[in-house]
Amino acid sequence: MTTLPRSRPAPVAVLAGFLAAVAAVAVVGGLAATRSREVYGALVQPSWAPPSWLFGPVWTVLYLLIAVSGWLFWRASGTRREFAWYAAGLVLNAAWTPLFFAAGAYSLALVEIVVLDVVVAVTLVVFRRRSQVAAALQVPYLAWTLFATALNAAIVVLNP
Repeated sequence: MTTLPRSRPAPVAVLAGFLAAVAAVAVVGGLAATRSREVYGALVQPSWAPPSWLFGPVWTVLYLLIAVSGWLFWRASGTRREFAWYAAGLVLNAAWTPLFFAAGAYSLALVEIVVLDVVVAVTLVVFRRRSQVAAALQVPYLAWTLFATALNAAIVVLNP
């Protein structure tokens, strides 16, 4: 008896899956951030803090880049072990907003986002081994999380 070769799912279906996974992270953040403008506006902020309206458009673009990055890495035959970094980043991304905005745990959110920075950086390195483009699409995400880390740290210092 011969066995049929295992076929991979259609690329468009997998892209839809990546978009859905990232959208789930965005929904968790959105639900936890229902009062984010009020909370953010009430905090003492550094002079370089962006206006609250900027976060939505930035994250929309970043989430799209994150999803496409994961899909491109999948297309480059990334392994499950390598994908663990990507998945960990999504989980950590989803956890930050509830910590910061819903719980008001600014110091804990700072620790968490530092871990996220490390995970995104490792994901970028892992992705680079198989797909330069997938890795490049992680760069804006890493840049933004590093910026958000600095902002989170400033908020911790300015709001004892």
